[in-house]
Amino acid sequence: MKNLIVAPAPHVHSGDSVRRNMLLVIVALLPAYVMSVVAFGWGALITACISIAACVLFEWLIAKYILKTRPTIGDLSAVLTGLLLAFNLPSNLPWWIVVIGALVAIGIGKMSFGGLGQNPFNPALVGRVFLLISFPVQMTTWPLPQGFNGGYVDAETGATPLAAMKQIVKNGNDSLVGQLPDLWDLFIGWMGGSLGEVCALALLIGGVFLICTRVITWHIPVSILATMAVFACIGCPEGMTAGQYIGYTLLTGGAMLGAFFMATDYVTSPMTPWGKIIFGIGIGLIVMVIRTWGAYPEGMSFAILIMNAVTPLLNMYIRPKRFGEKKK
Repeated sequence: MKNLIVAPAPHVHSGDSVRRNMLLVIVALLPAYVMSVVAFGWGALITACISIAACVLFEWLIAKYILKTRPTIGDLSAVLTGLLLAFNLPSNLPWWIVVIGALVAIGIGKMSFGGLGQNPFNPALVGRVFLLISFPVQMTTWPLPQGFNGGYVDAETGATPLAAMKQIVKNGNDSLVGQLPDLWDLFIGWMGGSLGEVCALALLIGGVFLICTRVITWHIPVSILATMAVFACIGCPEGMTAGQYIGYTLLTGGAMLGAFFMATDYVTSPMTPWGKIIFGIGIGLIVMVIRTWGAYPEGMSFAILIMNAVTPLLNMYIRPKRFGEKKK
């Protein structure tokens, strides 16, 4: 008679792993990255390569020489952090500022809490917000799409569609409506901004891919985008139709990138479906409040970080009942 082996769950392995999930997210980001390279040329290549290399290097150095633990760069989490950080930066950002952002993202946002799985805030957004506060001029000098014809640091710059829309909403300057690009152009991607602002279609394709492969669920991205759309419909400015304003709200800035790739981070988002929906609604509301009344034209980074801080409360108070537990 064979011995009966008793062990705790899980009893059946799904084949899922951190490395697989990180790799799938990187694959999902590739269409948007290709479009950013087409739009910004060498700047997109240089910024992403520096950001990824710096994040991997800093994680390896901190793990080996400061934390005295086995480096975990093989799980691709540092590569993904570097790529996401690059997506939140303008392509003409000087290399040394990119390196500083990578150091803050990995050193402060991730490794200071113990590494992957223990960080309360999205590391890439920690790095991005630090750079935005420390280097506001460089971080808000947006290059215009020029392909490989433009330079790197000396690329031609201009206002983003989101910045123009901010003036329309805040100052009632409806004369700028005619200067906004066509919604179709925004959807397929050809506008100034960070690497992750270029092509909403590419980001949407990547997001749907992640949902279909069950790397993420629909709850957070749908609740974020739906909340932003409802807010835009209610607060539509003069000179624009509700449909136009909803389109510009969802297709400009970091709406798509934040909803599908930043807010859905496993570690910093809630675990339950209802917790994720509340989390997404909170992000959508904060983004629109900042866009409408705040000093910055974009508020996705701040909104996600704020709701990251609320995640432990959502996990505590919104959780499924134990099997067999009676209702109180």
